[in-house]
Amino acid sequence: MKKVIGYALSGAVAGAVNGLLGAGGGMVLVPLLTLFQDLEDSRVFPTSVAIIFPICFVSLCMSPGLADLPWLAAWPYLVGAVPGGLLAGILSTKIPVKWLHRVLGILILYGGIRYLC
Repeated sequence: MKKVIGYALSGAVAGAVNGLLGAGGGMVLVPLLTLFQDLEDSRVFPTSVAIIFPICFVSLCMSPGLADLPWLAAWPYLVGAVPGGLLAGILSTKIPVKWLHRVLGILILYGGIRYLC
């Protein structure tokens, strides 16, 4: 029962961060998955993506400006995101998980410092 509560709270925190900030739920989830799940390190990032994908969809549907989404402004990013995601998926199997965690930590710190200053 304790694990189920930890899972639910982790999902709630990730959903709240993602919904409030428009992103970032995955950055919260990776450490929480490491804490609450007995996942192999190589499974933490894909599991986070599998959880975040539907959370992003729900956040999008709850967006107050849903009817006026700037699809034309988003399109160029989506065109680059698909090959970028494919390349990252291939490379992530070749990069040690320890380094993926470090890169994530650096990105979190950089983003936090940038938003505070």
